Amino acid sequence: MVAKGVSVKFKSYEETIPRVLDLIKFDVELAKQQTIILKPSVQPDGTVTKAGLVEAVLKYCLAKKQGPAKVFIAEGSDGAQTDDMFEAAGYNRLAEQYPISFIDLNTATVEHTQNGEFLKFTSIAYPVALKEAFVISLPAPREHPEVEYSGALANMLGAFPAKHYAGWFSTTKNKMREHPIKYAIHDIIKVKMPDATIIDASDKGMLFVGNALEMDKQAAKLYKGDWKNVQHLRLIEESAIYHHKKAEQRVREKELQELMPSALS
Repeated sequence: MVAKGVSVKFKSYEETIPRVLDLIKFDVELAKQQTIILKPSVQPDGTVTKAGLVEAVLKYCLAKKQGPAKVFIAEGSDGAQTDDMFEAAGYNRLAEQYPISFIDLNTATVEHTQNGEFLKFTSIAYPVALKEAFVISLPAPREHPEVEYSGALANMLGAFPAKHYAGWFSTTKNKMREHPIKYAIHDIIKVKMPDATIIDASDKGMLFVGNALEMDKQAAKLYKGDWKNVQHLRLIEESAIYHHKKAEQRVREKELQELMPSALS
């Protein structure tokens, strides 16, 4: 289980990334994994995770993983070919220099998943590769015209495969926008929450590392003043509180049912 997280002042990717990951004992978590997937943002609207961050995290994962474990970089670009976006972002060099492969989530094998906590989707076609891996969300945080703040959780919109969610004769994932985008973010992370995040707020002099939701709340302050100004974060938090209370209620009801026979005897 990844720690709640830390925020640290940014000096350089080469220095800050290994220092902060060692600090939270991330190497211990990596050593447990068979498959590690780095999920950057590589989108045609300019929301692109810097290759320097991806490389620093990649080097750390390769150094700390157990021998047979594999490391991948995965994304599903919205409105563009993922391979073209990887090349434009400078990621192809990483595949040439390091023993890793790319996964195009737009065409990946999926599993149709249902969840009683979905708010709008009946089911979601979710990439099997992500579901079975240790996923590290590497967003490109900024104010965003559609999602308001493009953090660790909004980054998981890339997990909606264009093969299943693009419109006719289009590469844009129109079908994930049938409802306000906050619901797509909420429901996709109900399939799988990223196991960890590293949020590159180096433009603000900071990095945030740890639990995806908690680190989004912290980083959002730099871009939106308060995480509660971000609709999808507020929705996710409210939903989590609601389901936590429902779970507590079910426990209490079960305890009462167990007590009733004793009280009647």
